[in-house]
Amino acid sequence: MLTAIIDYRSGNLHSAQKAFEKITASNNLGSVVVTSDPKIISSADRLVLPGDGAFPSCKAELMSSEAFEAMVYGVVEKSRPFLGICVGMQLMATKSYEYQETEGLDWIDGEVKKINPKDKSFKIPHMGWNTLNIESKHPVLRSIHNGDHVYFVHSFQMILKKQEQRLAHTDYGTDITAVVGKDNMVGLQFHPEKSGQTGLKMIKNFLSWSP
Repeated sequence: MLTAIIDYRSGNLHSAQKAFEKITASNNLGSVVVTSDPKIISSADRLVLPGDGAFPSCKAELMSSEAFEAMVYGVVEKSRPFLGICVGMQLMATKSYEYQETEGLDWIDGEVKKINPKDKSFKIPHMGWNTLNIESKHPVLRSIHNGDHVYFVHSFQMILKKQEQRLAHTDYGTDITAVVGKDNMVGLQFHPEKSGQTGLKMIKNFLSWSP
């Protein structure tokens, strides 16, 4: 089994690669490659889209990458398990309003807007450890519990139009979407590779998931 972490010049690839390699090696879950090669991406068994930075620039880099069409083919046409991380998750939305209105992949029915805490003592960006509140069961959340801590770094969040696509949230002066999912796709707003044992569990669950 091959897991491809998509390199489109907009992700924290090194830490993600190391976390996935650790889990694959210790659990006999195949191999991991960081790549922009469309042949590898289109034939990979699982796809991971990381993302750091602003939505418009990440979307532009993804669209201009030779990886884009291969990723869409793998996820949409072949129904390969897909994981979006941080801005990689946000790109799954219909559109974003970060700096400007930008179309997303429209895989999840939601829009990305700036976090607006009701309590203004909560500073933006939302940076650091916070607890998960699980809303729906999902194989990627197996053995993950309410109150488990994960690591966030973001100023914008996905607001969903279909609540059944939201699997978990966190609280940071307001309700913030933490995990989304539909069909063969799942997205994490936080960084599982920086979230200790909880994050590593989710990576293992994703690599074991057969949607």
